[in-house]
Amino acid sequence: MLITIKYFGQIAEVTQKEEESLEFSGALISELLEQLYKKYALLGNKDFKVAQNQELVTFETPVSGNEIALLPPFAGG
Repeated sequence: MLITIKYFGQIAEVTQKEEESLEFSGALISELLEQLYKKYALLGNKDFKVAQNQELVTFETPVSGNEIALLPPFAGG
């Protein structure tokens, strides 16, 4: 399955891109993240949340959408 991954803030700084398409054959968000950690080693040192099709999900959520976003921590106001 082809997935579009969007990176924001400090995550985009680590990956040096704001968006990319990636072929993924796993089942869970955690498996997708493992694939990204292998590609971007410094990503494992960052704190972030994951959104799938614009909804926050846990790392154990099945990948069911075609858009994933990695969101750095943000402050409310």
